[in-house]
Amino acid sequence: MKTAVTCLVFFVAALLALGMVMLYSCKMNENGGGLLLRQLIWGGVGVVACVSVASTDYRGFKKIAGGLYAVAILLLLAVLIPHVGHASHGARRWVGFHGFLFQSSEFAKLALIVAMAWYGDRFKRHMPTWKRGIAVPALFGGLLLGLIYVEPDRGTTILLAVVSGVMLIVAGVPWTKFALPGFLAVGGLAVSIFHDPMRMKRIFSWLYLEEHKDGVGYQAYQAMLALGSGGWFGLGLGNSRQKMGFVPEHQTDFILSIIGEELGFVATVLVIVSFIAIVCCGIHISMKAPDTFGQLLGSGITFLIGMQAFINIGVVTSALPNKGLPLPFISYGGSNLLVMLTCVGVLISIASGSRFTQSYPAETSMGRLQTV
Repeated sequence: MKTAVTCLVFFVAALLALGMVMLYSCKMNENGGGLLLRQLIWGGVGVVACVSVASTDYRGFKKIAGGLYAVAILLLLAVLIPHVGHASHGARRWVGFHGFLFQSSEFAKLALIVAMAWYGDRFKRHMPTWKRGIAVPALFGGLLLGLIYVEPDRGTTILLAVVSGVMLIVAGVPWTKFALPGFLAVGGLAVSIFHDPMRMKRIFSWLYLEEHKDGVGYQAYQAMLALGSGGWFGLGLGNSRQKMGFVPEHQTDFILSIIGEELGFVATVLVIVSFIAIVCCGIHISMKAPDTFGQLLGSGITFLIGMQAFINIGVVTSALPNKGLPLPFISYGGSNLLVMLTCVGVLISIASGSRFTQSYPAETSMGRLQTV
């Protein structure tokens, strides 16, 4: 377990350091120091949150699962309030207060995972049934996902829906029971996209990138050029040409394209390997968790980090249509960085709980666990 935690911390720290360097490089000609300073502040707060959570017993999340869920709902509703919710690029996803912006859906990620873990632990004997395994989770999970969906934020909605499904399977729900709900969800999403002209354009630009490279597919096409021009070892740190206005929002969702251009294919592969290592560490920690709640909580967090990285990398390489999800620990965005680092703290806390249990084998009875 110690090796898994050490590797987890190492790879997260490496990605975090790379992100800070690349953020400065991305905006070095446009007040890059200011962008880096804001990210450093968020990163500092995130590290404090990570250490604080890692130093506490993860089982404490059981007691506040309902509270976290309620706060997440309130934050998502606050986005709709004038002068509180902040709109950008055609979406209302941020809560603003005196210049401070926080993306509500980022907090909702952790809140939903904690709620699902609590539910799966509480009703683990009944999870194979349709009512407890599918219907009830669909109700409280669907409420939160619905509020994210109407922001609109299709990418986060899909991400959390998949993460929730994986957690339910880990909790004991037979995967065959997801056939009908999955079909209805995919069908509803398809109908929604069909009636959304902007997202239909994104789908067509993804399928026929060459034909849309000067329009909707401009960002994806320029990102591909950036990745291709980097070669094996890149053009050198700070020497990207595509960041000079060719790749929009290159410091956020498409920062991997600038990494590929400046540091090359080798660095890009190392980033992917780092995320694979983080997922492997998270799976190991989750499997060794001393109770069902820890297993579900660790699995949800691990899959959240891994799936979000997978989607971002898929979008940048044009393997997936544009979803607007940041690359964990690297992309600019304080809300996401804070939540991701907090999630890492939870994984470390789960690993610490495992070590505590193994250190006192005489106290691993159900009575001991119930008193924690």
